[in-house]
Amino acid sequence: MNFYELVKKKLNRRKTQPPNPYLYPFLIIGCTLFLFAIIYFFRNLPSPTKLEENSYPISTKITDRNGKLLYEIYDLQNRTPIKLDSLPKHVVLASIAIEDKNFYRHHGFDTGGIIRAFYKTISGQRLEGGSTITQQLVKVALLTPERTLSRKLKEAVLTIGTELLYSKNQIIEMYLNHIPYGGTVYGIEAAAHTFFNKQSSDLTLSEAALLAGLPQAPTRYSPFYNQETAISRMKQVLAAMLDQKLISQEEHDSALSQKLVFATPRSDIQAPHFVMYVRELLEEKYGRERLNIGGLRVTTTLDLDIQKAAEATLSAELEKLQKLKISNGAALITKPQTGEILAMLGSKNYFDDKIDGKVNVTTRLRQPGSSIKPLNYALGIETRVITPST
Repeated sequence: MNFYELVKKKLNRRKTQPPNPYLYPFLIIGCTLFLFAIIYFFRNLPSPTKLEENSYPISTKITDRNGKLLYEIYDLQNRTPIKLDSLPKHVVLASIAIEDKNFYRHHGFDTGGIIRAFYKTISGQRLEGGSTITQQLVKVALLTPERTLSRKLKEAVLTIGTELLYSKNQIIEMYLNHIPYGGTVYGIEAAAHTFFNKQSSDLTLSEAALLAGLPQAPTRYSPFYNQETAISRMKQVLAAMLDQKLISQEEHDSALSQKLVFATPRSDIQAPHFVMYVRELLEEKYGRERLNIGGLRVTTTLDLDIQKAAEATLSAELEKLQKLKISNGAALITKPQTGEILAMLGSKNYFDDKIDGKVNVTTRLRQPGSSIKPLNYALGIETRVITPST
């Protein structure tokens, strides 16, 4: 009997042998315990449906009567959500090129990227992430940041669920609204305002490339900390886009030649006394939590052009009064027909603590002194209690 026939005979003998009945209880108990272990482990797993609930914090914006931004109120995350169709194509492609070039081809996991990351890690080369855009979205929006095996397993389950529930365009839109770009800046729209003082719909190719490079290491690549490193990262993104044939050589070269103009990092607040006055009213009506994360859009009566003119006038008049040791002043301009506030200056400088600049003189109760006399006289004449000759 040859080897083949011997193996065949052994296999046929196994088929005719009945299974051991004593194994069934152990098999049932084992499967039950495994099922309960799975249920227990994933009992607190968030649902991927939360991604579309817009449950993330959204900044409240306060604008003047013409839509000019006065201030943004937020808690820990400065974010303004956008729709994918409002973005230029190159903004989306830049993120895909540098973060997940196979985004539209894989189903949540990039096997090649995982293998490359594993190889570079064990070979002592520069650490490289293997996370896809879907995995990054799940990590940022649904999970905590600790690096543990249990969190990795949860990430895998949620990544599969996200890919099954949403289209690729929905996933990339949610990614661009959730991903951090450094500090309190979350989402592409807030990033565009922070770094370039413009809307994301107006970003050029080079600007989009620079922003796309930030999420991997927001502090290291921030142009506010190191412009050379930021520009180098931008070139890396543009090279990836060219290599993947997402842009032409001409577009690549044109983007490299563009001089980037960065916004000045600052605490952006216009008409601070008025903004804080409005903020108090909003807190009374809606509560602090909704004000910080509810994404309110507040249009006020203030006219920023009139406000700027009033600030210049007050500063000039106080300059003239320096010899009299007058160092502070206030102004309130309203529309007589409606009482709408057009400009409000509670002090010369809101940020000058030496003059108690944060005190809003226009809303504080003060003894009127002799300034009340004309009003009293007018009322007396109107009611004929006194006459002009009194």
